[in-house]
Amino acid sequence: MSMILSASVIRVRDGLPLSASTDNEQGTGVQECRKYFKMLSRKLAQLPDRSTLKTGHYNINFISSLGVSYMMLCTENYPNVLAFSFLDELQKEFITTYNMSKTNTAVRPYCFIEFDNFIQRTKQRYNNPRSLSTKINLSDMQTEIKLRPPYQISMCELGSANGVTSAFSIDYKGAGKISSAHQRLEPATLSGIVAFILSLLCGALNLIRGFHAIESLLQPAPPPTYNHPQFPVRHWVIGV
Repeated sequence: MSMILSASVIRVRDGLPLSASTDNEQGTGVQECRKYFKMLSRKLAQLPDRSTLKTGHYNINFISSLGVSYMMLCTENYPNVLAFSFLDELQKEFITTYNMSKTNTAVRPYCFIEFDNFIQRTKQRYNNPRSLSTKINLSDMQTEIKLRPPYQISMCELGSANGVTSAFSIDYKGAGKISSAHQRLEPATLSGIVAFILSLLCGALNLIRGFHAIESLLQPAPPPTYNHPQFPVRHWVIGV
């Protein structure tokens, strides 16, 4: 069945959960996705403002704006346009309801837990698309997703959250480029390894030549001599 399972509101800079819907699903896949929620929360500041993570039979979608991210878990066959329209409604309501200064200064997790009531009502509406389609206009969202599709996060990228600092260098249509100080390197090829070894050898030879040149410069010059075959030394005898 195509449906939204849960949603959360998270502060981008530190991954602090501000609000979340109650979730009664206890399947193994859902439990695993909750771990992905936490892993993604730590990387929100490095990710584009609209992204999707595919996790088997489930998708995690989120959007970020004004330092707050809105994340949801749904089944893999749930339409993208409905998923991001749902997140867009959460974003508009949260910004309207709460002052951003309170969001920025919050120190306790789930300090806006009362927002769960709106999340639950909206989730019920979006889990009944037949009645929903007559109440909202999805054409704008369809156009936006077509022009600027969500970035697809790979499990490999997400796996780097387990103790290894990694960063995303992302360039996708309409979102610009996001990069960080540490760039992910491509695996070295055989030709690259050979070129690297040859570079090392050339560098070593140049270093040896440099040492010899310095050594020759530091050696003292031999004293000048005038007993040259072409210029014999003449001995003058002075008579008394």
